Amino acid sequence: QVQPVESGGGLVQAGGSLRLSCAASRGIFSDVTAVWFRQAPGKQREWFAQIRPEGSTVYKDSVKGRFTVSRDNAKNTVFLVMDNLKPEDTAVYYCKSMKSSWGQGIQVTVSS
Repeated sequence: QVQPVESGGGLVQAGGSLRLSCAASRGIFSDVTAVWFRQAPGKQREWFAQIRPEGSTVYKDSVKGRFTVSRDNAKNTVFLVMDNLKPEDTAVYYCKSMKSSWGQGIQVTVSS
């Protein structure tokens, strides 16, 4: 399976914003839902957002109103804009579809 590549993470202060991208060399997001997960230190990986092929989105309550998922189907890329970041958002972030394997993830660290 194709591995997606996440990018755009880093260190940001609480209240700040980051934009993550998730790209792949093949159409792993074509016609399927793209899903974002994250894994905080010492915790299990958790789902928190997804975007269906037509663009409708679903969010976990903890990120609703702060995170926005979008997609560019022509570029086979999925985006995650994270606003008003909190220290509890610190985690390794992953994107995936049913056509892909897990990528390496990207670290997001939010300082208080």
